[in-house]
Parts: sequence; structure tokens; C-alpha cells
Amino acid sequence: MSGVLRQRVLPEWIDYNGHLSEPYYVLVFGFATDALMDRVGLGAAHRERTGCSLYTVEAHVRYLREVGAGAEVSVGTRVIARGAKKVRLCHEMRLGEELLATEELMALHVDQARGRATPFPEEVAARLAALVEPAPDYAGRSIG
Repeated sequence: MSGVLRQRVLPEWIDYNGHLSEPYYVLVFGFATDALMDRVGLGAAHRERTGCSLYTVEAHVRYLREVGAGAEVSVGTRVIARGAKKVRLCHEMRLGEELLATEELMALHVDQARGRATPFPEEVAARLAALVEPAPDYAGRSIG
């Protein structure tokens, strides 16, 4: 894993069934993506300087276990592929050793003024390439 984010589940994120509501899993995974962006040089300073940012264009979430209010979850992030303009990530949410949920996503480096994908700066591309590791067994699956 290229990084781990820790997040406490807030009471307002709990749904009528008494566990973490669907959109909040994705919110926490989004925080993990933001943490990776900061680590590789795609954070706020990059956005302000270049007008470019990482846009998620596809995501697949697996909800494996219920999560209650107050739980402190951790999200491990893997970079499983990197191209000139795109990156593929896998996030794994855990409570201790128990796997709660996973998210696989494809993101593009987008020039916001032009509205189109643009290559990563060389130093960012190198940092991402150094983080690439084998994909977990669930990556690339479709809903069946």
C-alpha cells in the first residue's frame, strides 16, 4: 500500500439501517484519493499553479461489511497502473484487520481550462510510477 488514511465515522454519516450510508464510504475513499494526490504532488499548489487536477472517471465500490458510528477506519491505497494521463487506484477500507469495503477507480489528469486530459508533469509521473504495485484479485471485475 502506498499510503494509509485514518478516518473516524461521524454520527451524521449513519443511515436508517444503523450503519455507514453508501455515499460516505465513497466520501472516505475520496479523502484517501486526496491524500495520495498530496503525496505525489497533485495537491492544492499544483491545481493553483497549473489549473490541472485529478478527475475520477470510473469507480467500482464493493460494500463488504457494515460500519457503525464512531468506528475509526483505515484506508490503504494502491496505485495499480499509471499511464501518461491516467492512474488506476484501489482503496481498501478496514477496521483493524477486517476488510469493510474496496474501491477501484480510474482517474485522469485534466486541464480544467481546456476540459481535457493532459499528461502528468514528469516528477508526478515518476512518483506515481514508483508506487505501482500488483493489482489485488478483485480489481477489474464487473458486476455480475
